[in-house]
Amino acid sequence: MIIMKGFYPEGFLQPEESQKNYSATSLSDASAKGTILEAMAYMCDSDHNLLVNLGSMRGIIPRDEGAIGIKEGFTKDIALISRVGKTVCFVVEDIKIDSLGKKYALLSRRKPQELCLNEIRENCRAGDIIDAKITHLESFGAFCDIGCGIIALLPIDSISISRISHPRDRFQVGENIKVIIKSIGEDGKITLSHKELLGTWEENAQYFLQGETVSGIVRSIESYGIFIELAPNLAGLAELKPNVHIGQTASVYIKSVIPEKMKIKLIIIDSFDSNYSQEKKYFYLEDHIDSFSYSPAVSNKKIDSYFNND
Repeated sequence: MIIMKGFYPEGFLQPEESQKNYSATSLSDASAKGTILEAMAYMCDSDHNLLVNLGSMRGIIPRDEGAIGIKEGFTKDIALISRVGKTVCFVVEDIKIDSLGKKYALLSRRKPQELCLNEIRENCRAGDIIDAKITHLESFGAFCDIGCGIIALLPIDSISISRISHPRDRFQVGENIKVIIKSIGEDGKITLSHKELLGTWEENAQYFLQGETVSGIVRSIESYGIFIELAPNLAGLAELKPNVHIGQTASVYIKSVIPEKMKIKLIIIDSFDSNYSQEKKYFYLEDHIDSFSYSPAVSNKKIDSYFNND
């Protein structure tokens, strides 16, 4: 997994690192070195300046320094307001004295974002695997912080092989995950993928044997059967049964496992409401992936992914 020269998603570091007290000396040293720091934003004032608790003094991130695009107008102020109560990254521009004679730190969040974005454009490529943090969820995908508050989209169809109705079926806001850079546009737009890290059909199917009864999640109900998710990248098809609903937990009997057809046939024993969720297991742990083949070699059906590295 690539760590981009110290560029982490905001709040990715341990709390003691992002919420510690900074002394005046350490802040001055960070200013001289251009070190990227983190702390919690406790207020966005009426002028949309972010106020940050540094321990030894308060920090101020002026509105125009709050995010890339705020000054130019293509980033809305909600990008600042939504950071209240959350960790923000910044560099220390200067230490100043206010009208009451108290020291405060003048900060910039925009500058580390620009540095991070330049790092991605210059040194990352499609297929690179990086850290990310879920920032918010929409029906079409999950938005992820991939470093210093730089947001990229993980489309819903790239989250997992097993289909989900909404990204909240797989993720929670604030969750740290791994992602693959799918594309980097000339306009700076970055698209992500995730499903290739969750393993092939065979890697997932090896944990399920004919004759076992296991738990799963009802993901869709079709005229020909009910799809039950056994793992984030593996679903089986069960025979239709009344009073089964999408999102329920199901106990299922494994009738057969057929690699040639890439199918697992199931019989639903029971279905019920619960908080059961599938554990996300990453099978691929390297820094980069060029291609991915989900299908078993013996199957005629092919599900492949390719990452363009031009």
